[in-house]
Amino acid sequence: MPDYIPRRSFIFFAGGALLAPHFLLGRQRPQSEVPPLVDQVPPMLDHILLGCNDLQRGIDFVEQHTGARAAFGGVHPGRGTQNALLSLGTRRYLEIIAPDPQQHTDNSLGKHLMDLKEPRLVGWAANPGNIQVLAADLSTAGIAAEGPADGSRKRPDGSTLHWKMLNLKNDANGLLPFFIQWSADSTHPSADAPSGCQLLRFELLTPDPAALAKTTARLMLVAPIAKGSASQLHAVISGPNGQLDITS
Repeated sequence: MPDYIPRRSFIFFAGGALLAPHFLLGRQRPQSEVPPLVDQVPPMLDHILLGCNDLQRGIDFVEQHTGARAAFGGVHPGRGTQNALLSLGTRRYLEIIAPDPQQHTDNSLGKHLMDLKEPRLVGWAANPGNIQVLAADLSTAGIAAEGPADGSRKRPDGSTLHWKMLNLKNDANGLLPFFIQWSADSTHPSADAPSGCQLLRFELLTPDPAALAKTTARLMLVAPIAKGSASQLHAVISGPNGQLDITS
């Protein structure tokens, strides 16, 4: 369990109008539609990434803790990775990601995955609604980002999923998400991934919650932030036979 003070005694809720510029993300998510408080899970969360150095080991690890077994999702051509998926509810899922032994891995994520001694959280994705609008708003606000760039993954059934992705150049030591928008002709991975699990909690732990809250407010990113001894992602996933409590 991560070392932080009781969650409800030190949580910031980012996205308040007092801290955030009214224009940022406003066009795709009006302020009236942004929940004033978030209890456990960021409303924009699309999926969380559990990294491991071997995909089968990651699948077994999640099953041992939750009782649910993730299904192979496919490979990421040119990125050197493969994944397995587990639904966490409507338009929300867990991605177990690992190196693909059939591909050469020369990017930072692939190298990080190979160096992992045990499964750990390695990131999360948020869906802003309209990623082109988000990119324009970030540029207007002077927030450096890369993208939107096209991404794809070939599924075991032969079909291909397509999406657009945008990465912040400063992700606050891995606490901030990358942003994703799925193609209209692609089935969201949560729709047909194995079900039975629920994301009970997802929060951002940091030694300086006030500073992180100001950053997330600039992004209009609503997320629980708690004080921790180090910068870490923290998730709690419940399954039919147990619970997985995991950090980055």
